[in-house]
Amino acid sequence: MGNISLSHCKDAIAIVWHKSKIGIDIERTDRDFNHIKFAEKYFFHTNKSNHNNYLTKNMILNQWCAVEAAIKWDHGKLAKDINPWQFFEKPKELIHKKKNIHLHYSQINFHNWTIALAYEQKISFNPEIICCSNNF
Repeated sequence: MGNISLSHCKDAIAIVWHKSKIGIDIERTDRDFNHIKFAEKYFFHTNKSNHNNYLTKNMILNQWCAVEAAIKWDHGKLAKDINPWQFFEKPKELIHKKKNIHLHYSQINFHNWTIALAYEQKISFNPEIICCSNNF
């Protein structure tokens, strides 16, 4: 009957259902965090200072969201599996260095949230996402 993945943040839930294996993550776009330190800790392991000039909070949040969707696709653990994932904005790919997993991702901006979907086969689909919030 397909695969379901879900994610939530403080005021929303995102659910995706697809015939193929899929992962989803949702984050608030106004999430308060030090994106530079976060990126240095989890995403950039060499020449860290070179990346600071162009990083935006939105860029790091989108990367985080896509990687977390990939971890959910793989049924992994965030603390253990965040570092092996590589994020490529163009083309929209995620690669797990240790397991040699190659995934595609889609990024969706919806009201105050960013949502990422991770999937194996490059497919054309319009995911039906159910977002609930008491703000509507």
